[in-house]
Amino acid sequence: MDWIALLADRTSRFADAAAAGDLEASVPTCPDWTLADLVTHLGEVHLWVVHAVVHGTSDGDATFTGEPDGLVAWYRDAARQLVDVLSAHDADAPAWTFGPDQVAGFWRRRQVHETVVHEYDALATAGRESAWSIDPALAWDGVDEAATFFYPRQVRLQRIAPLQGTVRLFPTDVDAAPLAIGEGDPVAQLTGPSSDLLLALWKRAPVEDPVAAGLLRTAITP
Repeated sequence: MDWIALLADRTSRFADAAAAGDLEASVPTCPDWTLADLVTHLGEVHLWVVHAVVHGTSDGDATFTGEPDGLVAWYRDAARQLVDVLSAHDADAPAWTFGPDQVAGFWRRRQVHETVVHEYDALATAGRESAWSIDPALAWDGVDEAATFFYPRQVRLQRIAPLQGTVRLFPTDVDAAPLAIGEGDPVAQLTGPSSDLLLALWKRAPVEDPVAAGLLRTAITP
């Protein structure tokens, strides 16, 4: 995938959704946050990643300190800095990351998926979830990230206990092998468009299967 082009596109979409929304409105998918909190969070993450790539450490702490009416412009600038820095560094260039690969390319993929999910949150603030769209291949890659990277990481860091069962994920819109989260019985199966599976894993959409819902109640993603 062309991660740089995707990042430029998805950060622009997020900024547009934020600009069209009410910054004081609550975000239904992120309890206790307003849209302003969401925009600030994502901008801070972008600048934190810029620091991680440029300086090779995790101690970046840039934040928004301006007036509320300048928040979206500040976010657009933070996103521009992120795209510029990741464009200027080869994918295999050294960078601090919280993943196994200490290279800048880790952040290309991770920041696209971070922004994709938060774009959904921004649209949900105004009840515009139906305006959110994503290519099935990108959505399935996000499912893969949640299942094969974030879930094992959550377990390894002892943030959660291993699932006492297995959830098998079957996409209906991409030609890909199913993914499994957990191990052992009971076994639940989730089948559907990749975008629906992605939202379910990030707790942005309900899970109808009661066994799967019970297993995925735990925080398999941060």
